[in-house]
Amino acid sequence: QVQLVESGGGLVQAGGSLRLSCAASGRTVSTYAMGWFRQAPGKEREFLAGINDSGTSTRYADSVKGRFTISRENAKNTVYLQMNSLKPEDTAVYSCAAFSRPYIPYINNYDYWGQGTQVTVSS
Repeated sequence: QVQLVESGGGLVQAGGSLRLSCAASGRTVSTYAMGWFRQAPGKEREFLAGINDSGTSTRYADSVKGRFTISRENAKNTVYLQMNSLKPEDTAVYSCAAFSRPYIPYINNYDYWGQGTQVTVSS
């Protein structure tokens, strides 16, 4: 089993930046693809970014491309989401997920999910 715990959320002004972290425990996720998602009130969960096991391949949603960057440190069993140029519409609960294969899935059928961390962007 893999446990995922997100941190780094908070309140930030529009145009600001935050870096989210996702720490995995229970087993190493160095052979797993990882992803970041968000869900705003009344909306469906949205895929934001994915990264393969080695960190050599990434994929982004159009809504965050050029503003958000996903990265990982396998030695620390941790994945990050650097968020720049934040907008009020980025306000949501942000969650990380692990897919028990090395490649980024095309269908968001990740196997393990964290509880999420709140990000609020004020205008």
